[in-house]
Amino acid sequence: MATHLEQRRFASTGQSVSVLGLGTVKFGRNQGVKYPGGEGFALPSDSEILHLLDLCRENGVNLLDTAPAYGVAEARLGALLGSRRKDFFIVTKTGEEFHDGKSEYNFSAEHTLRSVERSLQRLKTDHLDCVLVHASKDDLHVINHTPVLETLARLKEQGKILSFGVSAYSIAGGKRAVDLADAVMVAYNKNHLSEKAVIDYALKEGKAVLVKKGLASGHIDSIGGLEDNIRFILETPGVTSLVFGSITPANILTNIKAARSVS
Repeated sequence: MATHLEQRRFASTGQSVSVLGLGTVKFGRNQGVKYPGGEGFALPSDSEILHLLDLCRENGVNLLDTAPAYGVAEARLGALLGSRRKDFFIVTKTGEEFHDGKSEYNFSAEHTLRSVERSLQRLKTDHLDCVLVHASKDDLHVINHTPVLETLARLKEQGKILSFGVSAYSIAGGKRAVDLADAVMVAYNKNHLSEKAVIDYALKEGKAVLVKKGLASGHIDSIGGLEDNIRFILETPGVTSLVFGSITPANILTNIKAARSVS
């Protein structure tokens, strides 16, 4: 029986997601990550990932965040989720690929279609709950001058994805994503407040907001106490879910305990 963790409506999908989401970059990639531990850490075993997935289910975390740029994370999730698929709201991405230690970007219609089909196959599912554009730093240009959002909208009409949005970098890009999509992902914590303008705008427009870098990519001590920061983020009106990356059960349980303290 899952222990209560608050859930919030995810835009117009008819689905609700937990206020914490588990990021899975460390399930599939150990290069070019900004988390403590640096390069080349050991990826978790299949049994360790299964334990983390069950830990999330038992404690009410139902949002999983993944991406093609996270190495083999999508494929590992697809191989391991099995009957657990129905218990999770899966967010994946398109636009960024990670090869030979560096990111490459492609926001063409052809690549977007191919990327989503590949994610469906890797994750062994008939639909994706949300696909975010893994934007480059020139996010406003990506949104306004490439066909990526239009292509995702068509895939939504076909039922292959329930919702779509943008993992944004700028305030202008984030607000434009709110205008054109169902969801936006922004960086936000007690020491990074500028993108609150996007959160406020999304709240006004009824769109979902996912928070990235809420725990400063694992360097939480640099921005104050863990519980205070999680409460600060989740008590911000408009925030749907805070996504954090971890492969350590104790860390996941600590974050869940902090989230349960939110008023």
